[in-house]
Amino acid sequence: MTAVTITTATGTGTGTAGTAATVTGTGGEDTDPLRVAVIIGSTRDGRFGPTVTDWFVRQAAERRPELDLDIVDLAEADLPLTMTGFGAPRPEPVTALAPRLAGADAFVIVTPEYNHSFPAVLKNAIDWYHGEWSRKPVAFVSYGGVSGGLRAVQQLRHVFIELSAVPIRDTISFTEFWTQFAEDQSWPRPSDNRDKAVEGLLDQLIWTARTLRAGRREAAAG
Repeated sequence: MTAVTITTATGTGTGTAGTAATVTGTGGEDTDPLRVAVIIGSTRDGRFGPTVTDWFVRQAAERRPELDLDIVDLAEADLPLTMTGFGAPRPEPVTALAPRLAGADAFVIVTPEYNHSFPAVLKNAIDWYHGEWSRKPVAFVSYGGVSGGLRAVQQLRHVFIELSAVPIRDTISFTEFWTQFAEDQSWPRPSDNRDKAVEGLLDQLIWTARTLRAGRREAAAG
């Protein structure tokens, strides 16, 4: 079994998974771990986002050992709501988070749906950065009421396209997430369809992340 690193703002842990896959491109075999920033897009009191994030991260770590997962909690990042002027220095919280986003090969956004859209704190976090998102894939895990947060995801796709990021097609969504507790109070209750959705999302994210990373490296090499 291969160790998988899970990084958060407060520490690092390890899990186990199977043998890592390799991808061959113009630069030869790519065996470098893929770094994926998993962003918790809600900061409200009593939020459910950390529960969804913890579930997804454990699923990803068990199924895909090549991933180095970094949980970015916007409640801990404490990014200011007032933007600085063009050319002005970034505030310290913005500067502190920047290397984690810049070092990511891909992103997973965990978002609820508020009034047919996504949280303002998430838009604020996106707008503080630009190049950090560019030419990298973005996947979405959403939760909400009858729509499962998909209306928030639809709007987020347009935002990330404008930043030259690459939203992937497959998503994971939880409809009426509060009803999906199992008898032992674990969450979410087992679902074959959800398992297939996880596999599809991870397959697309990893293929796109490796392909775009190869392209970025080739462009940087001239």
